[in-house]
Amino acid sequence: MFSSLHSVALTNRKSLRHGYSFFYLTGLLYLVKSLSLYLIFKCLYPVRICVNVMATHSVCMMLQRRLVSSAAAARLSSAEVRSQRSSLFSKEQTRQRALYPRTEKIEVKLHGPGLQGSLLVMNRGVSTPHSCTRHLSEWHVKSSALALVDGQPWHMHRPLTRSCELTLLTFKDQDPQIANQAYWRSCAALLGQVLDGAFKDEYSVELLKIPEVPASAGAFCCDVILDPRLDSWSPTEENLRSLTREALQLIQKDLPWEPLDVSPSVALEIFSHSRYKQEQVEESAAQRENGTVSIYRCGDHVMLSEGPLVTRTGLCSQYEVTAIHTLGEKAWGVERRAQGLSLPVNLTHPDIKQQV
Repeated sequence: MFSSLHSVALTNRKSLRHGYSFFYLTGLLYLVKSLSLYLIFKCLYPVRICVNVMATHSVCMMLQRRLVSSAAAARLSSAEVRSQRSSLFSKEQTRQRALYPRTEKIEVKLHGPGLQGSLLVMNRGVSTPHSCTRHLSEWHVKSSALALVDGQPWHMHRPLTRSCELTLLTFKDQDPQIANQAYWRSCAALLGQVLDGAFKDEYSVELLKIPEVPASAGAFCCDVILDPRLDSWSPTEENLRSLTREALQLIQKDLPWEPLDVSPSVALEIFSHSRYKQEQVEESAAQRENGTVSIYRCGDHVMLSEGPLVTRTGLCSQYEVTAIHTLGEKAWGVERRAQGLSLPVNLTHPDIKQQV
């Protein structure tokens, strides 16, 4: 406002020598009126102004951080982005582990067949349900897919932070529904990891939120948006077999899914390369009572997940990528849905398609 009035004054300098122009007087009156209103508003509402300015500043800083980080990440290849994510994951993981410098003991009461009433003394913030299985038997180590801590689903590698009651879940339980759903979600996560590394580094791959498909649906799914240059790509049977081979290699490596609960700011930094994932981070944080976001790492692949995954890739068996369908043009680009079939390692069947 001040600069525009100054401009008007300069352009009308000649007319001012002969008398004040009408527009100049109008501008001066507008300036006086604006300043008067501003002073009145400032006197009446100083707190509101301060709060609004602070809130606006915070929003601007967040948007600026996201735009700058996204611009920097855009210059990285897919492999470099994965490496950067994994490095930030390790940094946050190390920071969280340092929150428990002293060894504090907790009591873990076990439930389940043959374990009723058993009590383990473990280390707070360090020991996990998987650590507990090592005090039991080799069968518990290899077969436990998920845990319940005080009745809530808990990843096998997530540290225990308090004395609690622990139930180990397997795929052969009388009611394996919770373990099966985590398995289906994990198979979809594995498929996303395969797709993320399946194309040349010059092509972008945007993994979308994993669809929560019930195990009874007969297939797990993973939604993805590929580089616009691949919009016309139609996968062949050989492409599907190649994706299956990549998945089987990850399964053979028996990699753990490492869980980590992080603040939204940390998650936004980890996924600074992806506007879609940044929106997903904000949505996930808003839905959780503690405002944190759950992320997982498998190898160097870091991902978001709305629910717990199983312990390790080695629990997957008879894994097959069966199809990739085009769902159509969406807000972020051409959306595709990849799907596959699988059975847990201890529930194998010669003909997976008939079994499922």
